[in-house]
Amino acid sequence: MKLQTQIKLKNQDNNQIDYESKLLLLGSCFSENIGSKFQYYKFQSISNPFGILFHPKAIERILERAIHNKKFDESDVFFNNEQWHSFDVHSQLSNPSKKQLLINLNKNLELINKQITNATHVVITLGTAWVYNLISTGNTVANCHKIPQKEYNKILLSTKDVVKGLQATLNSIKTINSNASIIFTVSPVRHIKDGFVDNTLSKAHLISAIHQLTNKDTFYFPSFEIMLDELRDYRFYNSDMLHPNNTAIEYIWEKFIDVWMSSETKNIMKEVEVIQMGMQHRPFNFESNAHQKFLENLEINKLKLQKKQPNIIF
Repeated sequence: MKLQTQIKLKNQDNNQIDYESKLLLLGSCFSENIGSKFQYYKFQSISNPFGILFHPKAIERILERAIHNKKFDESDVFFNNEQWHSFDVHSQLSNPSKKQLLINLNKNLELINKQITNATHVVITLGTAWVYNLISTGNTVANCHKIPQKEYNKILLSTKDVVKGLQATLNSIKTINSNASIIFTVSPVRHIKDGFVDNTLSKAHLISAIHQLTNKDTFYFPSFEIMLDELRDYRFYNSDMLHPNNTAIEYIWEKFIDVWMSSETKNIMKEVEVIQMGMQHRPFNFESNAHQKFLENLEINKLKLQKKQPNIIF
């Protein structure tokens, strides 16, 4: 008996993700969910150094700035609610010190530039096609930083606008790295503040635009469709009934690795997981002989794995 309708996924044969791969993940909070999985399994990955970026224009702007080494300066930050902010990044980077904010922003620009230059895969998760334009400048912001909505015009990017922005992002990446595989996905998190109908319209614009750009090195992974179809039950959501819970994230992650990773890579991941679980183990008696032997074996397993895979660092 089948209790689910399942999406048929095709394994990716070329440029699979392995422990030699270098990954950059950008976009919505779902990108962070998957990014945390890559970090747990000790892949060479960086996830959202500028925090959550919900829409394609925000990703386009930050990548263009990073790739062309356009440093942040005092004209790019502003003071509000006792902190300094930048309209180009998430509020988690905001800082009481203007100097420290600029240092952090430019440090992360260098980090992204270096990672893109060497990346084998760039994973971009789009959350919404709705954007806010600051009335005083006309610029699209990545984050409103709790400034009153009357200071913004809210606009829905057309499919054509999204295609144009994503194409600009791809072109920017290709200027310094023509070999990276680009994996697009759409966040399954519903933005109900936009309204249910407008949220659906927004997601449709994103999905339609991405499919106009997929080719031999630009791909679409259907996390949105997996969540809404295979996991169409509120038991797979957090208490807000909007965000996927840990079970759903794990399920979609497993689907992702089935598509993008070989059986050899999966076996290494299992070894990493055994070590990770061992490192998280908390004994009743730290001084016992049994625990000291456990720690000794754990270090032996680490060294064995790192000898096979030098890029893995615990």
